[in-house]
Amino acid sequence: MRDYFISIFYSEEDGGYIADIPDLRFCSAFGETPEEALREVQLAKEAWLEAARASGKPIPAPKYRPAIYTLQSPLEVHTA
Repeated sequence: MRDYFISIFYSEEDGGYIADIPDLRFCSAFGETPEEALREVQLAKEAWLEAARASGKPIPAPKYRPAIYTLQSPLEVHTA
């Protein structure tokens, strides 16, 4: 099974790094470093999944991928 995509970015407003999981609504975490934000969002993911299981809510399959990984058409290779 693929794992969930995690986005990590610096937030000037918050003065630190935010990590979020787009497939899991409202699943995000804060850290003073990217590594800390990643550790925290991994804990948040486990709590999110546990809460969903306990309440019988559906758990979405990992499917989000940034546009950079999506190609409209294959690249053509030309040889001389």
